[in-house]
Amino acid sequence: MEQEIIEKYLKAGKITAIAREFGQQLIKPGASVREILDKVETKIVELGGQPAFPAQISLNEFAAHCCSDLTDTTILQDQVVKLDVGVHIDGYIADTAVTVDLSGKHGKLLKASQDALEKALALVRPGVTLAALGKAIQETITAAGFSPVRNLSGHGLGHFEIHARPSIPNVDNGNQNVLKEGMVIAIEPFASTGAGTVQESSPATVFTFVSDAGIRDPITRKVLEEIRTYQKLPFAKRWLEKKFGIAKTNFALRQLLTKGCLEQHPPLVDEARGLVSQAEHSVIVLEKPIVFTRG
Repeated sequence: MEQEIIEKYLKAGKITAIAREFGQQLIKPGASVREILDKVETKIVELGGQPAFPAQISLNEFAAHCCSDLTDTTILQDQVVKLDVGVHIDGYIADTAVTVDLSGKHGKLLKASQDALEKALALVRPGVTLAALGKAIQETITAAGFSPVRNLSGHGLGHFEIHARPSIPNVDNGNQNVLKEGMVIAIEPFASTGAGTVQESSPATVFTFVSDAGIRDPITRKVLEEIRTYQKLPFAKRWLEKKFGIAKTNFALRQLLTKGCLEQHPPLVDEARGLVSQAEHSVIVLEKPIVFTRG
């Protein structure tokens, strides 16, 4: 990997770590979820980065893809709060997440996902199988008395591609494909008190542009022009609502979904409604790996 590209990953990682820690400090009883997300995204831009995806806060049994729209009035109280943050520099992405327990009752659950992340990171080097990473995560979480979320996984980080190959399992799935030098991956164990599997919920407030289509409506065309500026990275409905208003945004999104222009990413919830914790770092696979979102 060229040093110039490594430097862009390192810069993205530094900004992501600062934004994660900044957001973590905002997670307090009485805080507005929507305001926290706005502040985290503003901090990313102030530091010289761009969001690689909308900052997300998923509560309790929700594992991922929860992102406020402008109508969200959720106030934090005593929830298990997962904050997921991503930053890119010229398309080179850093991805990280942290869980905060506002109830003070679920420290073991949080420790399980964090310990699993550290166990997997300690194995990262060229030649290690994907199954070995999943096994380390699975054994750590089950030893703590919880279930790894089997149908969520870490992922590669491509250029302007947040979910690239390879998929990094959270269980030993027998995959004998190996990490290769120069890969950039995000490892993200999820620990659950419930089923250890998630299903889609609704409504989706995060979307990705996937293809163009002939759009005749002028409102929808303007919204689509804005969506193209996100360069096929995930975006928040809230971003469009701020610029075009709620009614026009809803209308345009319906049109674009019907035309097949967008992929939607609904919230993911534990099937048994168990509590879920998450921990995540991004790493460049080298003989001496670089975990570039630690801060």
